[in-house]
Amino acid sequence: MFKKILIANRGEIAVRIIRACKEWGISTVAVHSDVDRESMHVKLADESVCIGSHLPENSYLNIPALMSAVELTDSEAVHPGYGFLSENSDFAKMLEKNNIKFIGASSKHIEMMGDKIQAKKIAKEYGLPIIEGSEGGVKDLDEAKELCRKIGFPILIKAAGGGGGKGMKVVRKEEDFELLFSTAKSEAKKYFGNDEVYIEKFFINPRHIEVQILAGKNRAVHLHERDCSVQRRHQKLIEETPSPVLNKELRKDLFERTLRMVSKIGYVGAGTVEFIYEDGKFFFLEMNTRVQVEHPVTEMVTGIDIIKEQIWIAFSGNTALNQSDINPRGHAIECRINAEDPGNNFQPSPGTISMCHQPSGFRTRVDGAIFQGYKITPYYDSMICKLICHGRNRMEAIQRMNRSLDEFIIEGVKTTIPLHKKLLNHEKFINSDFNVSWLDKEKLI
Repeated sequence: MFKKILIANRGEIAVRIIRACKEWGISTVAVHSDVDRESMHVKLADESVCIGSHLPENSYLNIPALMSAVELTDSEAVHPGYGFLSENSDFAKMLEKNNIKFIGASSKHIEMMGDKIQAKKIAKEYGLPIIEGSEGGVKDLDEAKELCRKIGFPILIKAAGGGGGKGMKVVRKEEDFELLFSTAKSEAKKYFGNDEVYIEKFFINPRHIEVQILAGKNRAVHLHERDCSVQRRHQKLIEETPSPVLNKELRKDLFERTLRMVSKIGYVGAGTVEFIYEDGKFFFLEMNTRVQVEHPVTEMVTGIDIIKEQIWIAFSGNTALNQSDINPRGHAIECRINAEDPGNNFQPSPGTISMCHQPSGFRTRVDGAIFQGYKITPYYDSMICKLICHGRNRMEAIQRMNRSLDEFIIEGVKTTIPLHKKLLNHEKFINSDFNVSWLDKEKLI
């Protein structure tokens, strides 16, 4: 097994990776910006290296600084977590060139699936249903308008190199298209350095379903699906497994097709294949070549530590799992807790946590990096922790989550805990009568 791993990330995912490494007996190296010096991931790691200032481009996105930290600490492998450089093929290539193991997909597969247009072509080639839309990037306005008339409004404009809702615009009528097309291209250029966009049919009442996979050179297995349909402006808020809207036949078809594509492209590592689901049909959306924020709900129902499996696959090249080893039990729900003010248009709420009491108890898990006295800075993502609850069935998981949210006390900053309490007790959530646009249409706080 690896002797030392550098974690190229911060916050809760860095803590999560350090915990998995400790259970393998692996030494850990934390990297941090100047403002993260007192963070929990720095305190828990065996070694730490400051890699730059608070701006992400000077620290967590600073490839030369990270490579220097790897060399300085004699690390054998790097785990990127999610976000930052987790899907950066240049970073993966540089590590590969220096014989440092990247605990993630190969640079080839990051490039292959990171380009949303190319990924869509690959999915179609290997038998996954795709959303009606442009075959490639659309740069010419007249060509784009003609395609929209053919598909029919509403349509969705998406950045080819994007994610997280950036560079994404819904166009409901033709007269709005020109302005939103220009805006989407500008955002794509700003956030991803590439103004290429593509066009797809926009679904009115879709669910967001994703399949977790683990693949080695020997075989690929799936860890069933997650439903991530509670979203605000394309950002996930609550995830759960199993999906309340899929039946046995749909699952079987979804899993078989997903594994076929993953196996055909020779993918190795952890990954998630995402789908839009509506009216009994699913359509390929994208593939994320990294661990997901919401991986704990899958761990809770399967009993499989996805991060430890990632590390093992990176070390050995193979997965030790057979499909018969994966037998999910019960239902799990995750609430993302953000330092935001839901009553003030979700404005970020940086500051010092003056009091922190985290819930515990039967089948209750908190993945976080917060503590009393922790300073939340305005420089990074506002998610500060995740609360995950498991039950014998969906209703018990909801009840356990309600109890846990009542126990969760964070003072000194505003959080989304009050919003989650409303969502969990809303009739639409209880009856699973919602879609990805539910929160954007209905004011709940």
